[in-house]
Amino acid sequence: MKILNVRGVERRFDTTLALQATNLDVAENDFITILGPSGCGKSTLLRIVAGLDHPTAGEVQLDGRRVEGPGADRGMVFQSYTLFPWLNVLDNVCFGLRERGWPRERQLEVAHGFLAKVGLKGFDKHYPKQLSGGMQQRTAIARALANDPRMLLMDEPFGALDHQTRELMQELLLGIWEEQRKTVLFVTHDIDEAIFMASRVVVMSARPGRIKLDREVGLAHPRHYAVKTTPEFTELKAELTEAVRAEVRAAQAAMA
Repeated sequence: MKILNVRGVERRFDTTLALQATNLDVAENDFITILGPSGCGKSTLLRIVAGLDHPTAGEVQLDGRRVEGPGADRGMVFQSYTLFPWLNVLDNVCFGLRERGWPRERQLEVAHGFLAKVGLKGFDKHYPKQLSGGMQQRTAIARALANDPRMLLMDEPFGALDHQTRELMQELLLGIWEEQRKTVLFVTHDIDEAIFMASRVVVMSARPGRIKLDREVGLAHPRHYAVKTTPEFTELKAELTEAVRAEVRAAQAAMA
């Protein structure tokens, strides 16, 4: 069942067209990753779906209702950790539930459950400054999931992490998705990450961005990191690498 419909969405900044008419359908339980060269409109598209930005033309519908602004039905995770530094880990995760008026006992039950899922059991009283980057991002993911959004929107959430931590976070998030099947829209520059995480990979063109390629990822679940060495993975990576490289070259030529 399609739950998100992006129809003819454009975004213009003054005289610059950043995103040209874009269509995208997202089915329930999809994990869609979005690739493309810098400045192609990946994050702009995600922010429009989140309701944090508005299209110059076209519209986005979630469950048949037009997206007019941010909502609890969409959980957002950014590259920067966006935690409240004055709140401890537990209260950061409880924040959205508290704003919705949930009883404190129920907030704590849900928050502790998600902290355990992301491997932060026992860190509930720590403050963000006491955590590593990976632990802060785990907290941000737990906070987003605790609100039980219809969709999880992720803008390069692992981009600031070192390579080893990034791979561990990929496995962690994918394991949670395999358990919960939350619908995810995930922006990344990393082709390996895009394939490993996704049920579909979308490649965007150079600015003004549009969807150039939309590929199903047929790799079985549960996925282990060793899948990255399989012929199926390698073949899809070669296709996506060439598609992205062509758009990077086009972007460079446009600036020459």
